[in-house]
Amino acid sequence: MAAKGIVKFREDRCKGCELCVSVCPMKCLGIRKDIVNKQGYHPAGMKPGEEGKCIGCATCAIMCPDGVINVYQE
Repeated sequence: MAAKGIVKFREDRCKGCELCVSVCPMKCLGIRKDIVNKQGYHPAGMKPGEEGKCIGCATCAIMCPDGVINVYQE
């Protein structure tokens, strides 16, 4: 059984650059068009209904230039 990942975002720090979205092998990340953070950006987040697809590889966290993402394995 593959490890499952839990991804936590500091939405207030995200600039919506989409680097995390572009490298996610499971394609479960996206830009949240439903909210705007304090900086005026649409932050990254899990796509609705895709939370269980994360494998905990942490590629998104490695790519994030602003330290927005933390990944934990179950």
